[in-house]
Amino acid sequence: MGGEVRQLLEQIHRFSRRCLFRVLSMGPLPTHLAFIMDGNRRYAKKRGLEDGSGHKAGFSTLMSMLQYCYELGIKYVTIYAFSIDNFRRKPEEVQSLMDLMLEKIKSLLDEESIVHEYGIRVYFIGNLGLLNDQVRAAAEEVMKATAKNSRVVLLVCVAYNSTDEIVQAVKRSCVDKADRDTERIQLVDIEENMQMSVAPEPDILIRSSGETRLSNFLLWQTGNSQLFSLDALWPEIGLRHLVWAILNFQRSHSYLEKRKKQL
Repeated sequence: MGGEVRQLLEQIHRFSRRCLFRVLSMGPLPTHLAFIMDGNRRYAKKRGLEDGSGHKAGFSTLMSMLQYCYELGIKYVTIYAFSIDNFRRKPEEVQSLMDLMLEKIKSLLDEESIVHEYGIRVYFIGNLGLLNDQVRAAAEEVMKATAKNSRVVLLVCVAYNSTDEIVQAVKRSCVDKADRDTERIQLVDIEENMQMSVAPEPDILIRSSGETRLSNFLLWQTGNSQLFSLDALWPEIGLRHLVWAILNFQRSHSYLEKRKKQL
């Protein structure tokens, strides 16, 4: 009996969500959402949970966000999973996060995973050489396994910060110019060598935990993005927060489009 009730409630929830998304789709929808997933550790501390529990709860939130984006028809989702600066944390904490990351990356290869269910292509963006061999190999395996998927594109920024991305893009541009025996580097050369060039600029950047800093994330790409700060910790983020962000985007969409045309 309990199982039947849960199934009925889930069907009602899916139907309600479908109706809500149909209403939202009457207005302009973002093509690309970016998330700074802040507050996993604070969530665990707040609830008296053991180390790592907050990040596991945060992963569940990410899976829900991917489902909602798929149902809404949002093509690109970028997440700030692990900054280069995070390597400065205590070694045992970094190792714990690497172990958890390895577990979650490998889970994306499961046949029943959301990646295969929704046809998600996964890119890992960042200085992957800073990762340990196991995590790097797992990331490369996921990218290879999902290379033919095209419904949704998930960009996971790991061992990443924007300063490093820009520096590496400039270096590659210099090498390219040297190979072609030309001197002048154009803006387009740098943009083509940015790792994030596989996706358009984010329409909305959402950060949890009430923080309003970009924390060296997508500095090059977010000049025209709408920034949305949520007071909730990342594992507490739900459908209502996403809907509110999209409604705010729709309200200012015409203004943002005019600004882009003026640039």
